[in-house]
Amino acid sequence: MKLILVRHGESEANFENYWTGWLDVDLTEKGIEQAKVAGRKIKDHGLLIDVAYESVLKRSIKTAQMILQVAEASFVPEYKTWRLNERHYGALVGKNKDLIAEHFGTAQVKKWRRGFDEIPPLAKENLFDRRYDRLDPRLIPVGESLHMTLQRVMPLWQDQLAPNLLAEKTTLVCGHGNSLRALVQFLEDVPTDQVDQIDIPNATPMVYTFNAELELIQKEIL
Repeated sequence: MKLILVRHGESEANFENYWTGWLDVDLTEKGIEQAKVAGRKIKDHGLLIDVAYESVLKRSIKTAQMILQVAEASFVPEYKTWRLNERHYGALVGKNKDLIAEHFGTAQVKKWRRGFDEIPPLAKENLFDRRYDRLDPRLIPVGESLHMTLQRVMPLWQDQLAPNLLAEKTTLVCGHGNSLRALVQFLEDVPTDQVDQIDIPNATPMVYTFNAELELIQKEIL
């Protein structure tokens, strides 16, 4: 029973160093190549993907689709879900990270970026498009801690990812730095005061192997 977690390839926001959150930014040329390399690694390790999950943001979607193409698994079912979106960084979204650090201090920025319960300054409003029209407005945040991100990711694990694994389907999850950090914190049972040590590099497949009781027995980084 294998779960493959992959953060999207380098995005325009990664390159330009600003807070992204739920902004729908594209991949860079480097990010596109990173996604293809991730697909080759998965194929070369003999992993046969049965189903794929992505966020509703194009940097995740494009990364997943390129991985599937290179891994010769473009035919498998793909599911897009807001639950895999990047953490909502509230009023920080769109702001340059270096300028925010100069204004608030590096210690505070580190808490916002790496802490478990630290919530960034909240956005006054969200200006999202129709991809969220069918979502209960009460579920759409104006800022999230990593803890809150975990709370929205967990129903996906319980309702879809875990059942797929129990059905022995190798599952690809192509998410974002913090939606995957939250999932890793749960899967590896990382203490909340150590979540700042969880690092999710761009387009680096992490393969989790489980037994029949969904107990983690191996983790491999490709």
